[in-house]
Amino acid sequence: MIKAVIFDMDGLILDTEKLLVKYWCQAANEAGFPMRREHALNIRSLARKFAIPYLQGIFGEEFDYVKIRSRRMELMKQHISEHGLETKPGIAELLDYLDSKGIPAAIATATDIQRTEDYLGQVGLLGRFSRIVCAAMVENGKPKPDIYLYAAEQLGLPAGGCMALEDSPNGVRSASDAGCVTVMVPDLTQPDEELYSRIFAKADSLADVPEIIERINS
Repeated sequence: MIKAVIFDMDGLILDTEKLLVKYWCQAANEAGFPMRREHALNIRSLARKFAIPYLQGIFGEEFDYVKIRSRRMELMKQHISEHGLETKPGIAELLDYLDSKGIPAAIATATDIQRTEDYLGQVGLLGRFSRIVCAAMVENGKPKPDIYLYAAEQLGLPAGGCMALEDSPNGVRSASDAGCVTVMVPDLTQPDEELYSRIFAKADSLADVPEIIERINS
């Protein structure tokens, strides 16, 4: 029985993963490090404590994660100020469905609370979530399960009573290891054999999620 739904944000609710990939690569290359798309894809939703050794393992210890990340954030902020944010298809309909069923919605994101609230506010969705949990609120961010376990705790539910919606491999690993009913809604990465073993279902868009919930709860 699904009693709550926990959403990732970037790449699932907001069409921002393409910006993260683009501007991670630009910021790193400006600093003299030849980051490619595949490197940026691998750090989506990855907590800093795991991203730093991953990137320094590729580019060397001189890779200044904090400085390059700051530049990436600056580039993204400029892009968003000029072009705004786009939501992913089906989010409004899914939230309306959850409201109609009395199923609470929460956020579990690697993005900090200030930017999370700012982004959701910009697209008119801030008031649609009963809880917002960010990686800084737990000891270990994604791909560890802490953030989903804490989000479920905040909802007053066991993780197994929550559906987790994720678009990235690191997010899927986090949610599935927490014991959530995990549904992948791919954005820039399709599930491979490992991810298929972790998910309950794959949805082509958020608009397909109500049918999955109905199947489980019927």
